[in-house]
Order: sequence, then C-alpha cells, then structure tokens
Amino acid sequence: MPFILVSGLSAVERTLDLYQPSHLVTLLSPEYMIATPRQIAADRHLRLALHDVAEAWGCESPPALHHIERLIEFGRSWGAQAPMLVHCWAGVSRSMAAAYTLLCDRSGPGCELEVARTLRARAAHACPNALMVRLADAALARGGRMVEAIASIGRGEMAAEGCCVVLPLAPAS
Repeated sequence: MPFILVSGLSAVERTLDLYQPSHLVTLLSPEYMIATPRQIAADRHLRLALHDVAEAWGCESPPALHHIERLIEFGRSWGAQAPMLVHCWAGVSRSMAAAYTLLCDRSGPGCELEVARTLRARAAHACPNALMVRLADAALARGGRMVEAIASIGRGEMAAEGCCVVLPLAPAS
C-alpha cells in the first residue's frame, strides 16, 4: 500500500535510508532550508521556504496560497510507486498540514474528517499548521470542511519533535 511519511528534520536521513521514498517535501524557514539529499533526484524534491506561523501578518515568509498550490501540484505528479517523505523542523505542524493536504487531495471531497481522524490516530503529536490548512481548504474548494475536521481532532499532545509517522493514502474506514 502506498503511503506518505512525516518526520522532523533530524530524522530525514534515517527515514530516507529506511523507506527509500521517491519524493521529498521540505517545509523549513528560508534561513534553514536544506539541499536535496543524495537519495532523492532534484526534480523530486519540493522545497517550500516558509515559517511556521498561524497568521500571515508580521512575518516575512508565512505560508501562502502559492506554497499550497505548488504542494498540490507536486503531490499530483507523484505516482505513489514508492513513499513520499514530508518533513519540517519538528514533524508536528507544517509537515502535518502538508500531509493532510496531500491526503485530502488524493482522497477527494468528503474525506476530510476521515483523513483528520487517521492523522490523529497515527500521530498523537500532530498539530497541523492552521494557516496552511485554511489555504489548502480554499485551494481544494472544500468549503471549510478541512478546517472543521482538523479543529475536531484538537491540538494534539505537546511534543518538541514528532516521531516518524506512516500515513496510508487511503484512510482506514
């Protein structure tokens, strides 16, 4: 079964070696952006330079619609023959929002709550970035369902860094 992996930056090398994903999404602040790891082809690495903020005002590099559109386009180009790794600094907020977006896009309208519940069941620490979720909801024309679904699962357990999480493309029923 194809899946999306979510991790923090400190686990990227180990996760690449263990799972051998074909695609990589990096969501880091511009000043901490990484080069493409040796295990990934450059055209299969999406690097989104953005800060982990819930509101755009007062931040030089907040999540924006163009970031979400690039994420969705990149996700649609992934054939899912091998896993995709999505990571941010801690594997808690930006990467969880990105994985949620990719999974909602793959699963189609009406799946938002099921995908959110799967995310929570597999990642007690997940606290998807609220601004990214709002932008994804708009980009995917979900009418607030993505925002509501993430709100329904709560903020998650406090964690300085999350563990590596495996998220199936088809949420469990």
